[in-house]
Amino acid sequence: MKKTLILGASTDPSRYAYMAACRLVIKGHPIVNVGMKKGEVAEQTIEKPEIIHNDIDTITMYVGPQNQKNLYDYVIKTNPKRIIFNPGSENSELERLANKNGIETIKACTLVMLSTNQF
Repeated sequence: MKKTLILGASTDPSRYAYMAACRLVIKGHPIVNVGMKKGEVAEQTIEKPEIIHNDIDTITMYVGPQNQKNLYDYVIKTNPKRIIFNPGSENSELERLANKNGIETIKACTLVMLSTNQF
């Protein structure tokens, strides 16, 4: 199972980040919810991007590129094996920075990857 950090976690059930959190848990993947608003998703508290987790396999990105710049250090220090840039979160600058630091980047949809067993 791949411990996954959901960057841009949301308590709104209509948001893809919310759906991904629920689907990841159903598929047995442990999650860490990180976002700006307080709340809980899939029985996990949403935390601010302050705590660096050292055991993350995947960051699944649900933050638009215009709001990512202040998260670069957080993402790189977390040092996941890969980052999934979901539709609308693609960012070539962060992609280059991640690749330079040995982090694989994928432009894909976490929900589709989970439903097709490609996660």
